Amino acid sequence: MSEHHHHDHGVEQVSDSVLLWTTLVNIGLSVFEFIAGAIAGSVALMADALHNTNDAAALLIAYVARKISRKGADEKYTFGYRRAELIGAMIQLTALIIVGIYLIYEAIRRFFSPEPLEGGWIMAAASVALVVDIVTAWLLWAMSKGSMNVKAAFLHNITDAGASVAVLLGGAAIYFLDWSWVDPTLTLIIAGYILYMSFDMLKATCRILMEGTPPELSLKQVQATMTAVAGVRSVHHLHVWELDEHHTALGAHVVVSRNPEDKNHQSSVRQELKKKLHETHSIAHCTLELEYFGDQCVSPVEKLIANE
Repeated sequence: MSEHHHHDHGVEQVSDSVLLWTTLVNIGLSVFEFIAGAIAGSVALMADALHNTNDAAALLIAYVARKISRKGADEKYTFGYRRAELIGAMIQLTALIIVGIYLIYEAIRRFFSPEPLEGGWIMAAASVALVVDIVTAWLLWAMSKGSMNVKAAFLHNITDAGASVAVLLGGAAIYFLDWSWVDPTLTLIIAGYILYMSFDMLKATCRILMEGTPPELSLKQVQATMTAVAGVRSVHHLHVWELDEHHTALGAHVVVSRNPEDKNHQSSVRQELKKKLHETHSIAHCTLELEYFGDQCVSPVEKLIANE
């Protein structure tokens, strides 16, 4: 079975109340770190606040999207409201990239024009962030109960805790050793990581919105799975795309052999195709048009090639 790997926070297994409280606490932490960073003059602390804002925004978007998605499909949106999360993600990621680029500019400027830093404030704020990261990770770990998605969220928060430890050590270096260069160095590392993750997530988000084929899925393998079903001669007009992060759809024209003795031949072939596609490739939504061999349609491209 094809495996779908996505950078998410395992929210499907987490109750709404815990998800909401975790989001609010992380938003509060981000505001606190921004204020502390401004007081301390630390760009690294602001960069860590941005990193934490990314996590909080992702959780908030997931929370809101889950609420919206429960409305289900209607006449205006026949596929439902699942892509509301993607629209929010596009806004969030665009903002993150802009701020990340600014942080890199500010860090480089600080190398040439150092500014006074309050190491004590940096250590205090980083300590609070570390505690919140550990508590958030503990909440997710306690609720995982064998869920790989929630365990992935746990590991992500451990990464956040690592960033907080780095800022804490940087604050100590500034406070005790007066190493002002540590702050812009940490800023470059954190901002670089934010940009790397943001561009990677933006690429995945754009692919879904552009109805691209899932990267882990091979159209040749899908076609092979379909043609292996008894009675199927060939497949054309094959399209596979992602409805959202967790749901894949398929549309295809399937050429089948005639079987005059079986009046339900097409129906049985269609059911077997859907079963195989779901079991082998996790494709749950299929639209299949069955055609008899010799009567199949020909696409404009195929006609053009045939006439050359």
